[in-house]
Amino acid sequence: MDAHLRELRYFVAAAEEATVTAAAARLFVSQPALSKQLRALERRLGFDLFERRPRGLALTAQGRALLPVARDVLAVWDRGYADARAAAHPQQLVVGMQTAVGRDLQRPAVERFRARFPGWTVSLRLVGWDDPTAGLADGTSDVAFVWLPTAADLATRILITEPRWVALPTSHPLADRPEIPFELLVDEPFVALPTTAGPLRDFWLATADRPRPPVIAAEATAADEVLELVTAGVGVALLAEGNTGLYQRPGLTCRPVPNLPPAQLAAAWRQTETREPVHHFINCIQP
Repeated sequence: MDAHLRELRYFVAAAEEATVTAAAARLFVSQPALSKQLRALERRLGFDLFERRPRGLALTAQGRALLPVARDVLAVWDRGYADARAAAHPQQLVVGMQTAVGRDLQRPAVERFRARFPGWTVSLRLVGWDDPTAGLADGTSDVAFVWLPTAADLATRILITEPRWVALPTSHPLADRPEIPFELLVDEPFVALPTTAGPLRDFWLATADRPRPPVIAAEATAADEVLELVTAGVGVALLAEGNTGLYQRPGLTCRPVPNLPPAQLAAAWRQTETREPVHHFINCIQP
């Protein structure tokens, strides 16, 4: 009986997180979809992997036997895929990002990297919010600039911590205020990241700081899409302070939101990454 790699990733995440809720957030899938996939895997295997308990999941004897094997299979595949991709694109480093990075981070890092690896090219790749790992999860990026929180199985190093601001149309009744407390925004319609962004969607909706669920006016997969919708009056959106200068446009006003936890921009890479050039580039990023 064959199992797909995706099913093995689902199994390992559920085993390590011990709850469907936490595993779904880690995998950026919905809880019902994850539960369905786990049940389907168990049916195909012919035995249960988990005991479903009121407070979470517990591995069965079969699950405990399969877990280390599944981890080994995934680790070998990830290493093999990275090696194969590197062979197909020798001396190329792909840097994923979710928004324009700015903050004088990329240029010095690229210069330092090229001084050590002069024959290499560095490609910058903008990835939609529907992949909050910025290409690391599917191997299309080697290293990435990401906004936290992101997948639990990525290694990260925080580069910048910035206050959150709100973007709103210049004609909005709150736009004249020098700063806008979040309680004044709770009932505003928001432009949200897609549901596949998982915990990152919740962070930019400030879900943890709300007394009630947000009003979602629209969803967008890229920063430019978000701000176009805001400028059009569809809704408002939170963003990091540094991005207010990178995404200026007529009809858009940005104001600080003083009572929210800050945003964190990080460098991220796969925990299984062993290639020297990738780790050297990470060390070249100096905020």
